[in-house]
Formats: sequence, structure tokens, C-alpha cells
Amino acid sequence: MKKLIKYTLASVFALTLVECTNDFESINTNPHEITDEQLKQQNYHIGGNFAPMFLNVFNVTPAWNYQLQQGLMGDVFSGYMTAPTPFAGNVNNQTYSLVDGWNGFPWSDAYTSVMPFVLEIKNVLEAEQNPESEKYRYLANIIKVAAMHRVSDIYGPIRYTKYDDLETTGEYDSQEDAYNAFFADLTEAIDGLSSFSGDSGFQLFDMSVFAGDIGKWRTFANSLRLRLAMRIVKINPTLAQTQGELALASDAGFLEVQSMKINTGFVHPISVISGSWGDVRMGAEMESILTGYNDGRLEKYFDPAVDENLNGAYKGVRMGVEIEAKTTYGAHSAIGSVIDGEQMQWMTAAEVFFLRAEAALRGWANAGTAAEHYNNGVTVSFTQHQVGGVAAYLADATSTPVDFVDATNATNDIAYESDVKIAYNVAGTNEEQLEQIITQKWIAMFPDGQEAWSEFRRTGYPRIFPVVINNSGGDIDTNIQVRRINFVESERNTNTANVDIAVGYLNGPDTGGTRLWWDVAGSNF
Repeated sequence: MKKLIKYTLASVFALTLVECTNDFESINTNPHEITDEQLKQQNYHIGGNFAPMFLNVFNVTPAWNYQLQQGLMGDVFSGYMTAPTPFAGNVNNQTYSLVDGWNGFPWSDAYTSVMPFVLEIKNVLEAEQNPESEKYRYLANIIKVAAMHRVSDIYGPIRYTKYDDLETTGEYDSQEDAYNAFFADLTEAIDGLSSFSGDSGFQLFDMSVFAGDIGKWRTFANSLRLRLAMRIVKINPTLAQTQGELALASDAGFLEVQSMKINTGFVHPISVISGSWGDVRMGAEMESILTGYNDGRLEKYFDPAVDENLNGAYKGVRMGVEIEAKTTYGAHSAIGSVIDGEQMQWMTAAEVFFLRAEAALRGWANAGTAAEHYNNGVTVSFTQHQVGGVAAYLADATSTPVDFVDATNATNDIAYESDVKIAYNVAGTNEEQLEQIITQKWIAMFPDGQEAWSEFRRTGYPRIFPVVINNSGGDIDTNIQVRRINFVESERNTNTANVDIAVGYLNGPDTGGTRLWWDVAGSNF
């Protein structure tokens, strides 16, 4: 009897096990979890790759990553901001002792959080061969160019066209080849997206203010094409004009009212760096230009100094001066309400008007008039920041930037070496008109110091003050200023042979004093 019971129980257990095994998938499937098939139906297997790209063209979190990707490079080299903190005993990027441990972040952010996800989208689309999904490749490539031209404008040669192949992924393009690829990718995207007008599929994944509007993405791509065309105008004026005129003639149009911004879901990292940490303050050049112009945007960009001795003035800090302690300049003007909220600015409509103004100044076809675009650029910037009085501002033909006076150390005082005015001077020389255009573009692009630094290197405008302390050991000329960042240490250690080849693409040694391919000394005309 006991044996019968034993065998009966064993049979029941075995039957139960078989039934459980046969139904294993349904029993162990989370009813609230989205299946692979459902993911494909909504294209999440493609669209899910966009979020890391959106959040790393400018790294948005953690704030210290942004500080190293952008804050202690373009933001300070452009004259926008200065760190009042004497990092590493005041021997750091601001005094031209370029810190390898800091300066690899633009590279690592791009090659861990942008390029791999663009490649994943490409691979999925190639495997599926679905024409309706091609829009995602075009959109990914627009973001790729937005990210990688910034990386190239920091280092020069980059890994771009050969990144797709495992055998060649470590090989670099010269900056010239990279720019040619940027133009090709943008042109293909602008043309390719024209057949997706009205398609709402990207809305699920679009973190930008465009909310999935394909037409607006074409507009952004075309605006970006004009930016890059102007970037190379001194090294290859023929290609620059060709690409610029393609942009000017395109039915994609330009950003004119709405700027390109990303809804990140995170507080702006500068609000942490400036507010919580006190690690950045107004740049001296910002003080000279905005206070000299009595520019209403000053109150949006910066807060009054809290130092009681400054009586509520807006006060900046010159980069590359002796800073003994954070308290020396820490009570100067912090960054203002311009960085409130959870949006990251990629490109302003105002910038594009100034690009069009320069195109007109250079005589490019379909460019319109420089004065009209200049005035529109200033007006759109005032509107963006909800500042009044633009008509009076544009009519001001007397105000000029003021000399900078250091609040604590007179040896850091310096004259602003230009009397560039606000009211557009159509009778001025080309250089005089260009200085007006770039100075106003520089104001309008704030707080994107990377782009401002690039435009300063290209044109020499506005007049960025040289450092007082130069710890570069002769690698960077004090007056010519920093022109690039040397190749990152991790690449030198793990991709040595290809880095050595990339160094050969430069116009000099792998230092911060070597000009990039498009960075040509001398007159702009």
C-alpha cells in the first residue's frame, strides 16, 4: 500500500512537472512587460536608441560630466564664463596646463553614448530592410553630425566614416574628410526626410521641442549645414559657398522663430555647477560687452554679484589669472535664469540669422541682405529671452564694449581692443561688418561656449582677453590662445598606431597651440 501511494505521488509529480514545463513560457512571462514583437510594432527596438544620443550631444547628467565635457573647455575658452575655483593649485585648463584627465570627456561621451547607438540603428535597419523605417537613419545621422562636429572642433581628426567596420573602427579621418562626410550625411538626411512629411512615428522618441515634426528636423539639419559651411569658409571657400548656397536654396528652410532645444528631464547642469557648487562665474568679456552695450540680456544671463563691495553690480572674472582661493571671486556674478528649467539648447534661431548675415556679406546666392538678417538675429534673441527695447538697442550707434577692471587685482585690468558698435554699419569694411555680426552672434548663442569658442578661433571675434598666467610650457601662445585639445590619453594608450597617423593630419604637433584644419590665421576676406 505504501509502495502504491509512493508511485502514485511520483506519477502526479511527474505529470505536474510536464504540464508546468509545457506552459513554462506563459507562466514565467510578466504580463506587464512589453514583448519583443510589441517593441517592433511601435519601433521601440529602433527608437529606444535615441535617448542616450539626445542626452549626450551635451551631457546633461551628472553635472560634473558636463563640466568636463564643456564647462572647463569651450565655456571658459570662449569668454562666456570663468571658474573662480583654483583647481589643481590654479594649474589647469584656464592657465593652459591642459588636464588630460578632464579633456577626454567630449571624446568618451561621443564614443560611448552617441556613435554606438547610431551604429545600432543602422544595423537594425539594414537587417530589416523596411523603407518606412529609413527616417530613423536620417534622424540619427543628423544627431550624429550635431555631436561629432563638436568633437572634431575640439580635437581635429576623429573616428567617423570608418566607425561602422570592426576592422577599421579605430581609424581616424582627417578633419577635412570628416567635414565632407558631415555634409554628405546632412544632405542625404534633408533630401531623404522630404518623403516623410507628416509622418508622426518619431514623436514617441523625440526629446526635442520639435515633438516628432519631420519638417522641423529638416529645418534644423539645413541650419546645421549652413553653420558647417561657414566654419570652413577660410580653408575652402569654394566648398563653403557650394554647401552654403545649397542650404540657402533648400526647401527645408531655416530656424527663424523656434530654437533647437532638448527636453532632458534633468535640471540644467550649469545650474548645479554655478548655483550649488559655485564653480563658474561670468566671464570678463561678457561683462565688458554686455555692460558696455547696456544689453538687457545681461539680467537674464547673469545674477548681480553678491559681494557687498560690488553694490549689486554685474561682475565678471578674467580667465587665466592668479586665483589664490575660491573666495577671491566666488561672490561675483553667477549664471542667471537663462539656465532655469530642464531644456538644453543645441542651436538658436538667432545664430542662423547671423549665419545668413555673413552669407550675404560674402555675396552668396539667395542670402538676402546682411543688415536685415543682423537686425532679425538680434530681435529674435531679445524675444527668446523676453527682453524689451530691441528697437532702441539696434539704433544705438555710440555704445561700445568697456574696458575690464578686476575687482580685486588691478594687474588683471585690460582694455577691450575694439570700439565695435551695435547699430549695423552698412558702410563699414567687410571686417568691420563681420565683427558686428560675430559679436552679436556670440551674445545670442550663450551659454553654448563650445560653438562660441569655435567661432572665435575661426574669425578672431569677439576680442577674447589673453591669459595672464600661461602654464603651457610654450605649447600655447598667449596671444594666439588655445586652438584645440590634444588627443585623449585613453586613445594614445589603446589605439596608438591610429593616433600617430591622426597626428600627421594636423598642421603641427599634438598640442593645444596647433590650429585645426579650418582655423586659418589672417584676414577673414
